[in-house]
Amino acid sequence: MLKSKKIIFIDRDGVINKDPGGWTKHNYVTRWEDFRFLPGSKEAVNKLNDAGYEIVIISNQAGVGKGHYSKNELDTVNSKMLEEIKNTGSRIKGVYYCIHEASDNCDCRKPKIGLFKRAEKELGIKASGSYFIGDAKTDIEAGKKMGLKTILVLSGKTSLEDIRSCNVKPDYIFDDLSEAVEFVIKGSSSPR
Repeated sequence: MLKSKKIIFIDRDGVINKDPGGWTKHNYVTRWEDFRFLPGSKEAVNKLNDAGYEIVIISNQAGVGKGHYSKNELDTVNSKMLEEIKNTGSRIKGVYYCIHEASDNCDCRKPKIGLFKRAEKELGIKASGSYFIGDAKTDIEAGKKMGLKTILVLSGKTSLEDIRSCNVKPDYIFDDLSEAVEFVIKGSSSPR
């Protein structure tokens, strides 16, 4: 039976760390040296933990499928990220990622919801009613399909202009993870 816990889903690149587009090899974080925590992101994770939230990261990592880096290299980057977060006294419940290209037509690449379903099953959690914080249109689409409240942060690849032209709109928009977390914890604020 699925337990009712305070769960929050968060995308990785552009939310927790600097989006790699335009400044890293192949536009992916292929090695730990290219992983840069965004200002305030570790503290935001800590605040969520302190407020009783369990955090699950859901991320597309198609660079593996494209051959730009290996699954082992991705695992190393994620392990070091988790270690850094743990060193601040925080914790992440789980990290789920899709390594496929869009052309693979898998069920796990956002905006599809396979990763959320897998997290629910493996972690014994219920996603419905939770939040998903992301920086891309695919994050918002996936969150909506999953019945989540969606938050777009402008610290990654999507701008306000980009989102205005999208059919699927986020429930809330904030500058970064820190602002989004303040909103989630307080439970009230006015969206843009």
